[in-house]
Amino acid sequence: MFSNPDLYKFIFGRLTLDSIPYHEPILVATFIGVAIGGIAVLGLLTYFRLWGYLWKEWFTSIDHKKIGIMYVVLALIMLLRGFSDALLMRLQQAIAFNGSEGYLPPHHYDQIFTAHGVIMIFFVAMPFVTGLMNLVVPLQIGARDVSFPFLNNFSFWMTTAGAIIIMISLFIGEFAKTGWLAYPPLSGIAYSPDVGVDYYIWGLQVAGIGTTLSGINLIATIVKMRAPGMTFMKMPVFTWTSLCTNILIVASFPILTATLALLTLDRYAGTNFFTNDLGGNPMMYVNLIWIWGHPEVYILILPAFGVFSEVVATFCGKRLFGYASMVYATCVIMILSYLVWLHHFFTMGSGASVNSFFGITTMIISIPTGAKLFNWLFTMYHGRIRYEPPMLWTVGFMVTFTIGGMTGVMLAVPPADFVLHNSLFLIAHFHNVIIGGVLFGMFAGVNYWFPKAFGFKLDPFWGKMSFWFWQIGFWFAFMPLYILGLMGVTRRVSQFDDPSLQIWFIIAAFGAGLIAIGIACFLIQLAVSFMKREELRDHTGDPWGGRTLEWSTSSPPPAYNFAFTPIVYDHDAWWDMKNRGYVRPTEGFIPIHMPKNTGTGIILGVLSIGFAFGMIWYMWWLAAITFVAMIVITIGHTFNYKRDYHIPADEVVKTENERTKQLAGQV
Repeated sequence: MFSNPDLYKFIFGRLTLDSIPYHEPILVATFIGVAIGGIAVLGLLTYFRLWGYLWKEWFTSIDHKKIGIMYVVLALIMLLRGFSDALLMRLQQAIAFNGSEGYLPPHHYDQIFTAHGVIMIFFVAMPFVTGLMNLVVPLQIGARDVSFPFLNNFSFWMTTAGAIIIMISLFIGEFAKTGWLAYPPLSGIAYSPDVGVDYYIWGLQVAGIGTTLSGINLIATIVKMRAPGMTFMKMPVFTWTSLCTNILIVASFPILTATLALLTLDRYAGTNFFTNDLGGNPMMYVNLIWIWGHPEVYILILPAFGVFSEVVATFCGKRLFGYASMVYATCVIMILSYLVWLHHFFTMGSGASVNSFFGITTMIISIPTGAKLFNWLFTMYHGRIRYEPPMLWTVGFMVTFTIGGMTGVMLAVPPADFVLHNSLFLIAHFHNVIIGGVLFGMFAGVNYWFPKAFGFKLDPFWGKMSFWFWQIGFWFAFMPLYILGLMGVTRRVSQFDDPSLQIWFIIAAFGAGLIAIGIACFLIQLAVSFMKREELRDHTGDPWGGRTLEWSTSSPPPAYNFAFTPIVYDHDAWWDMKNRGYVRPTEGFIPIHMPKNTGTGIILGVLSIGFAFGMIWYMWWLAAITFVAMIVITIGHTFNYKRDYHIPADEVVKTENERTKQLAGQV
């Protein structure tokens, strides 16, 4: 049938049997493990007849709470993949001494460190952040849902589609060997003629659509759907950080989209935007990617700052110290994040004046961050501190992030950066702020809002075990890299000649092992909590004694969140309502109109995977068919007028009476 080479090329493009990495034992073993695990999961879902439930209640849901939970689940799944890459790298570096080449070939090692960076930033940190914002923000501002519920569902499935595209590269073809930012000319067609960079481009483009639309959605929600009385200066700090985060998303992600589009044209159409000749300039790519990339760092950390603000106030039993200064500091960070991007390439010949300006702005941006840290400390001062897991993650963040910030100021000095920029010192600094800031913040947020999402707390013992293994493991894993960086050891190297360095890599690998135990403890915490959920259930609906509006609803909240739109008088809205002797109404309810679930989002996500796969492998017929199908389905969805349903008033009465009993502690 395929004796005609032209027919084969038309159908399969550049996909051949050689594209399957069956000659790589590690990948074959990984594939077998994934296949066995996947079959087991599919079998369990089928055995317990959960497919219909998942489709109706979760996959097609436009409820912001369920979408937020699905974002967090996606982040946890991708964390397992991204961290497994980290373990592979650490083990390789620990044993590749004294003439040993280790167990990872250089081309495989290069793919692993590229995939690790891409997955951890785009498909772990970003879904974590977006998931918590989706879950909490509408509840904090007294809204029933986000502004555009279907768009929320679509955004999630586009992000998931991007993650799937990246995962496909593990078993069909290969991933980029360029580093997580894919600098040209290395990422150009001349130096990377394989499909790795194309997987990178299309995975990020598809996921970027979801991220950008999610940003627009949350901005519209915060600006237009706040409860009566909730002025901007009465919004909870987490909502403030979410607003600034999504402004950064909407302003910066189109830059990433345009940059990758230009790189795509260079690879597919033979243009010369980022080549070394014919008018191109690789440095234009570097500038563009970091004009997106540095705001991205604050897109990740600002919501974590918001989580810590909520946690500190709750677990110290005090109003957050310096609320106004927290808000202003957040806005200053948002603005200054656009004035520091060049510190990522001080060594690339920009000149002393330019380097000095960006070095100074980099140091200045540490001031509002430091102000936040002092506000948290002053909130703790004379507070009645309860060291529950969310508070432990917060205190651990304060110590870890401070060290990361200090090393960041060191790297902001151009002469020091000339020495340290391509060393393991930079790797240690980056992980210091991302792990100590973003991941610690997300784990604090998950522990803090889990009872709001599911109605019961996470098991505290396993939560504390997870924290301590993460905290101790972090110091073992990354302090040696600071030392190695000061010794001049460069990053992205898989084999070493100097045997005196090996002990530091062994210590780092031991630290990575401790972090792996911390991740395992978190998974055990989830499993144990679901098994003990009745024992861990909190019948007040307000397990931590929360201060903001989301705790005024039952745990978990009903689909409509609020039967009566609350009136807000203070940024600690729920604390204020309790002090005013708030009594929940039990009558006067009217039917509530809510949007219906829809499968359009997941269908468009699947089609986007087909489109990306067709573009990656030059299957132009597949790309064309899926692209046309996406357009047709999108247009068809806009003409679907029958999307609303209403919850009868008597059902609302029953639910609200139950919530009243919960909040009164009578159940």
